[in-house]
Amino acid sequence: MTLDQDNIRARFCHALSEMYKAEVPLYGDLVDLVWQADAEALQSSQQQQLSNTTINPDEILPARNRVERHGAIRLGTPRELSTIRRMFAVMGMSPVGYYDLSTAGFPMHATAFRPRTREALARHPFRVFTTVLRMELVSERTRALAERALARREIFSPRLLELLDLAERKGTLSGAECDEFIAEGLGAGYLPVAFARDGHAGGGEHPLVADIVSFPSCHINHLTPRTIDIDLVQRMMRERGMPAKERIEGPPRRAHPILLRQASFKALEETVYFRDARNEYVRGSHTARFGEVEQRGYALTRKGRQLYDQILARVNREAGGSVVYATILRKHFEEFPDDLAQLQAQKLAFFCYSVTPHASKRDYQGIDYEPITYEDFLPLSAGGIFNSNLANTSQAKQLIMEADTDLDGFQRMLGAPVLDEFCLYEQIQQESLETCRQQLGVGSIEGDSDIISFH
Repeated sequence: MTLDQDNIRARFCHALSEMYKAEVPLYGDLVDLVWQADAEALQSSQQQQLSNTTINPDEILPARNRVERHGAIRLGTPRELSTIRRMFAVMGMSPVGYYDLSTAGFPMHATAFRPRTREALARHPFRVFTTVLRMELVSERTRALAERALARREIFSPRLLELLDLAERKGTLSGAECDEFIAEGLGAGYLPVAFARDGHAGGGEHPLVADIVSFPSCHINHLTPRTIDIDLVQRMMRERGMPAKERIEGPPRRAHPILLRQASFKALEETVYFRDARNEYVRGSHTARFGEVEQRGYALTRKGRQLYDQILARVNREAGGSVVYATILRKHFEEFPDDLAQLQAQKLAFFCYSVTPHASKRDYQGIDYEPITYEDFLPLSAGGIFNSNLANTSQAKQLIMEADTDLDGFQRMLGAPVLDEFCLYEQIQQESLETCRQQLGVGSIEGDSDIISFH
C-alpha cells in the first residue's frame, strides 16, 4: 500500500492550525472573521441582503476554501532546508518556484512547498513558504555568530529522521507511524521556544537574521486562511480592533482577480529570554508571529506576469511611499484587462477547459473554460508584509538589494531542483484540453489561440 499523501497533508495542516490557534488566539479570531466575511460577501453577491436566510460559505464555496492554509518558516542551513524538503515530500508537497527576497531587501531566498497536481490541490492545497538565510549577504561578524548558533541546534528529532528514512525506503507508513510523523513534525519543526541564544544578530544587520538564527527551532511565523473578499476582511479587522496592516499587498481589487492579494495583523510581541555575555538569561521581547489573510486570483501566463510586473514597477516608481498609493495602483492597472474573454484571448491567464453537456463533435462552442487558481507567491508582497512587522530597517538593506540572484546555490542547498510554476499551470491547461479532445473525438485542440480551434 502506498502512502496517502493527501490525507497526511490534510491531517498535518489541521493539527498545525489547531496548535497555532492555541498559541496565537488572534489567529483563531481571524479564521472566524474570514468565515463571517465570506458569508457576508456571498449574501451580497446573491442579492439576499434583505433575506432572513443565513448563508453558510462552507455549503457554497469549494471544499478547499475552508481548510486552505499557507504557512511560512525561516531556516538557516542547507541541512535544514534539504531535510524539510524530505519531510514535505512525505505529504506530497514539492518545491515550486524560486523567490529571491534580496530584491525586497531581505538576506534570504525561498521556495514554496505545495502539491503539484490539480487533483491534489483540490483535495487539500496546504503550502509552506520556506526561506533560508543567505550567509554571503550578512557581515562577517554576523555570519560567525549565525554559524555558531545554527551549529548548536537540531530542529529534527531522531525519530522524525527515522520515519523519513522509512517512508523513502518503503514508500509507505503504517497508521501508527503516520501519527508519529505528524507529532514529530510539529514538535521538531514548529513549536515556539521559551529560551533563545545569541539574542541579537549584530548591529546594523537585518532584524530577520536574529529571528532565523536565535532560536533552537524553526517556529512557524504565520498561518494564512483564504477569503473571497479581502477588502471586507481588512475593514472588519479594523472595526474589531485588530492591528491590521495599513494596505493590502498585491494587485488592486478587480472583477476578475489575478495572482494574490494579502493583508495581515501586525506581529505580536512575545516574551523570550536571551543569554547575555555572562551566559545569564535576560528577559526580552520578540516580534515574529503574525496573522495573515489572502485572496487568490487567476494564475497568469509568462506574458501576463510580464505585463503585471511592468505595471507594478511603474506604480512603485511613481508612488514610492505615497499615501495615495492605492489610487495610483488602480489607475495604472486599468491597463490590465479585467474581462475573462480578453484574458483568454490575449493569453494573459491560464485556463482549465471542459466539454459542456450535449456538445457535438468539432463544436468549439461546446467548450467552457474557467481560470486556474494561482497557487504561488509574490516576493514583493511578502516583503511588504515582513516590513510591516519590523520596528526598523537594516543599515545593510541597500547592499542586500543590489545582490545577484542565486538559484543554483539555493538548489544545491535544497538537494533538488525547484519546479517552474508556469510549467505546472501549462500542464494543467494542456491536460484539460487533451481531455476535451478525447471526449469530442477530434485530432487536436488549440486552446491558447484567440478562438479554440480543432485539427
